Amino acid sequence: MDIKELYKLYLQHPCITTDSRDCPKGSIFLALKGTSFDGNLFAKAALEKGCAYAIVDNAEMANDKRIILVEDTLQTYKDLAREHRRQFNIPVIGITGTNGKTTTKELIKAVLSEKFNVLATEGNFNNDIGVPKTLFRLTKEHEIAIIEMGASHPGDIKTLVETAEPTCGLITNVGRAHLQGFGSFEGVIKTKGELYDYLRSREDGLTFINADNDYLVDMLTDDMWCTPYSTDPEKQYSCISGEVISCDPLLKFRWRKPIMELEETGASQKWHKVQTNLIGAYNIDNLLAAIAVGINFGVDRKQIDHALESYVPTNNRSQLVQTASNRLIVDAYNANPSSMAAALENFQMMEVHKDETKMAILGDMRELGEASEEEHQKTVDLLAATGMQNVWLVGEEFGKTHSNYRKFKNVDEVKAEIEKTHPIGHLILIKGSNGTKLFQLPELL
Repeated sequence: MDIKELYKLYLQHPCITTDSRDCPKGSIFLALKGTSFDGNLFAKAALEKGCAYAIVDNAEMANDKRIILVEDTLQTYKDLAREHRRQFNIPVIGITGTNGKTTTKELIKAVLSEKFNVLATEGNFNNDIGVPKTLFRLTKEHEIAIIEMGASHPGDIKTLVETAEPTCGLITNVGRAHLQGFGSFEGVIKTKGELYDYLRSREDGLTFINADNDYLVDMLTDDMWCTPYSTDPEKQYSCISGEVISCDPLLKFRWRKPIMELEETGASQKWHKVQTNLIGAYNIDNLLAAIAVGINFGVDRKQIDHALESYVPTNNRSQLVQTASNRLIVDAYNANPSSMAAALENFQMMEVHKDETKMAILGDMRELGEASEEEHQKTVDLLAATGMQNVWLVGEEFGKTHSNYRKFKNVDEVKAEIEKTHPIGHLILIKGSNGTKLFQLPELL
């Protein structure tokens, strides 16, 4: 059965489940395989629980007329999702990058939701299973879609853009992350650039570009349509531009449209001031990306300001948390060398309250491969340069570094120390890869 025939079947049973524990009546069970499971083994059980059909790629399991055999179930899942996406003639925005892609996605969603019915990736469903899952949520009510795309190996973005077929997109930045999978920083650049490669192939492809990032600018070619944004005063003539006003501790900034455009229309060159709920001056790039997208799709400037001022971060991303004992900067969802450096630079600039001192609890940066020891030492050296004294390092990789900072094998040791010493009166930065589980700490501090 080819994809178009399978899609006709999907239209009769418009619910695909990949979890045999969740089998709505009349749905289609698609048997995916992982390192520790094989969905093929549960096809019969899924039918017994209420699924109308099951799709498998193991011939031994195709022993029922309601079981459809395909060559590769994951590829079928992606092909079906692409077929579904093609039913909707709407803008689809693809977002990838080393840092900030989820925050940028949420900011763009907030801005576009002022004017449109928006579908956006939920949570961290940004891989070859999550992207199809998001696309299957598309309905005729949606006017625009935002698809986040993650990558940890060469070719990952190429696979995702071929599934989602974005009409426009942006790369937030490129950094030294997932080096174990990419092999090198050059591998990161090439893989992220696969989004640009796809957009370049489309006549209607549009790129939103951080004009301050040389790596991203170098990826562009003359035949690409792009909307640039920048914090460089010298680029204000042709770019949507912005400047940080303050970051004490929440980011306040101002922005305006390109001076060239304002001159052509005779519009005022007035700056728009926005008080955000975000921690970190580094977030201005994410905010300007959202503004660039909003302007492109005709969102009113006042609506853009309202959306950005109303957005409140969640999920341990650049959150300011006030407890009874301390103020916390919680950025414990992800960490790599570039995001760690940005967080430390911002933390160094932050002012403390009276009788308050700074403290940092930093967890290992995962998936750096052979570069891990070097990159963790660079972070420790950066810490030393800031002069910060009260630092706790958590994890095996930080444990290998040369420093006089306190070291803990894991988060459990940190929790025991907190219970013992009860830190009070600190401004505390909590940052590390999700696997270090530092997100467990705020409730104890």
